[in-house]
Amino acid sequence: QRAVSNAVFSAQVAVTAQKTMRLLPASGRRATQKVVVGDQDGVVTCFGIKKGEAVPVFKTLPGQKIARLELGGALNTPQEKIFVATGSEVRGFTKRGKQFLSFETNLTESIKAMHISGADLFLCASYIYNHYCDCKDQHYFLSGDKINDVLCLPVDKVNCITPVLACQDRVLRVLQGSDLLYEVEVPGPPTVLALNSGNGGDSGEEIVFGTSDGKLGLIQITGSKPIPKWEIGNEKKRGGILCIDSFDITGDGVKELLIGRDDGVLEIYSFESADDPVLRYDHALSESIASIQGGCVGKDGYDEILASTYSGWLTGLTTEPVHREGGSAEELKLSQEMQSKISSLRNELEHLQIKVLQEREKYQQSSQSSTAVSSVPSFSVNDKFTLNKDDASYSLILEVQTAIDTVLVQSDVPLDLLDVDKNSAVVSFSSCDSEPNSNFLLATYRCQANTTRLELKVRSIEGQYGTLQAYVTPRIQPKTCQVHQYQIKPLSLHQRTHSIDHDRPMNTLTLKGQFSFAEIHSWVVFCLPEVPEKTPAGESITFYFQNTFLGTQLESTYRKGEGCFKSDNISTISILKDVLSKEATKRKINLNISYDVNEESVRHTLKLIHPKLEYQQLLAKKVHLIDALRELQVHEGNVDFLLPKYRSILEEADQLLEEYKKQPAHLERLYGMITDLFIDKFKFKGTNVKTKVPLLLEILDGCDQDGLIAFFESA
Repeated sequence: QRAVSNAVFSAQVAVTAQKTMRLLPASGRRATQKVVVGDQDGVVTCFGIKKGEAVPVFKTLPGQKIARLELGGALNTPQEKIFVATGSEVRGFTKRGKQFLSFETNLTESIKAMHISGADLFLCASYIYNHYCDCKDQHYFLSGDKINDVLCLPVDKVNCITPVLACQDRVLRVLQGSDLLYEVEVPGPPTVLALNSGNGGDSGEEIVFGTSDGKLGLIQITGSKPIPKWEIGNEKKRGGILCIDSFDITGDGVKELLIGRDDGVLEIYSFESADDPVLRYDHALSESIASIQGGCVGKDGYDEILASTYSGWLTGLTTEPVHREGGSAEELKLSQEMQSKISSLRNELEHLQIKVLQEREKYQQSSQSSTAVSSVPSFSVNDKFTLNKDDASYSLILEVQTAIDTVLVQSDVPLDLLDVDKNSAVVSFSSCDSEPNSNFLLATYRCQANTTRLELKVRSIEGQYGTLQAYVTPRIQPKTCQVHQYQIKPLSLHQRTHSIDHDRPMNTLTLKGQFSFAEIHSWVVFCLPEVPEKTPAGESITFYFQNTFLGTQLESTYRKGEGCFKSDNISTISILKDVLSKEATKRKINLNISYDVNEESVRHTLKLIHPKLEYQQLLAKKVHLIDALRELQVHEGNVDFLLPKYRSILEEADQLLEEYKKQPAHLERLYGMITDLFIDKFKFKGTNVKTKVPLLLEILDGCDQDGLIAFFESA
């Protein structure tokens, strides 16, 4: 079987969006394929590869950002017409670059996703889906949450038009005309859809999906119900999936799955049996992979995987052997080719360096003249701020089209900055003012040369809400900076879920008043993450959430004039009561607030917290013993005389220290949550128990669950 080796060529365009690069079908039996890519300068570029160099076929003039690029054509013929979505318009080009279509849609927002099947065009803006046939409006659907991708099952196989929408609320929505046929729950927010094997499999009904938290799955979309086939988790904690393709790169007659992730990891999964796919190969690029394709680009007879990255680099990985077996003449020819290529690259680099110096001098002269006008260079930042379910932390990923110099992180709410393994930047902390409404976090990341992607991790405290700001300064002249803001919500550690356990003891908060459906929805958006900003259709809505740190749950149901919130954690109800009251007061709306406290829920929440508390206390004790035990080891020469439990601490010292370092203030957070639970329990009874907190902390140090529950019940 063929092996995949390193890059055979690379080329660059401007910044690219997700799914904007495709390979045109080969014109002859053994001919190589042309690459077509659309960028955020609005330029469509088509080129071939000859002797490792890009040879242009056509290039269009700049325009609006290109959000998607798809290939189309009549059904059962080569799909070689190029369609691009730009703003609210769809344009069509021939493979030679001649524009044959300019279709201005009736969408009020920019197109975010597109799929083409014969004469049928499927377009999605943020929440709206439209189906056109021969550029005539056919069907329309309003989604309950943001649409990330759209696909239609192959009409020639399933004999009907079956569009599938990938929506942010962890659901695939299967449509029939303008109506919802059914919903498919998936394990994370789906970011990309692809037909299995490129044609939907034998039945034409199989869809592969990738999620923003890095999970991958296959579902059969039948006419009446979904049939899940397989699902792969994200055990290695890799990035979210941005692109999927199917191609037989190993030459065994079975198409492999090609996956591109937002942390730059390219993966190949093979189907060695009829069961789940197996990871066969992975390769790390330095930035997110926006598009991925398999085909024959560089040389006849050798297949490649082509990836386009966020900043516009196109890289090919080839099956062509790098070290050929053969005569010395062939080797000499190869080395001569390589030498001439290196020589031409050196000349090009020298020419560019001279040009940069000339332009820099010109800029310095013009900036010092009396008629100088200051111009701020613009640069593109691709950012992602998401809650990780596994460790209840937020990941902030910043990707810049040029090298990053520094990133200053500032927050007006208390946040823990966690360690990230992939992060090579040097971090320094600045002291913060102790005055109210000032900084709680000020940290500067100084990046190494050529770093274009930075990942940070923070953990928030529920009940404390505000703004996290990132000041991004790239290595460009003159110095310029972009500020990006991220909201830390009152219930920031809650994540949307499909269902909850209704058998748990629940506390209930009920609100009544003269407020509209849109107003109460805006309050819920303010309080909780992952709630669509658009007011839901219908008269009422129910959302379910799970606390990623504790595992407690929340059910929120509301309509015009009434809201009902249920949780097994009394602190969640207390935070909602305080924040919703404050929001209603801002709008001068009188609220009638009632609550029903379930005494059993406090005991239940303590039982959920206690194993985590016990583990963290034991970890802290072990870490505090490490230095003393190491000193003993140095003095005594060996540790055979120690008890087995102390010997195991020494053996695991590095792992224990690593874990402790990754979770700073974890124990303090748990102490804080139990203290809040204690105060909130009695707050609903109208009793102030803050004077008893020191006694509670003493009991916590003892780590006795029964004693803790008894203290809560007797206080």
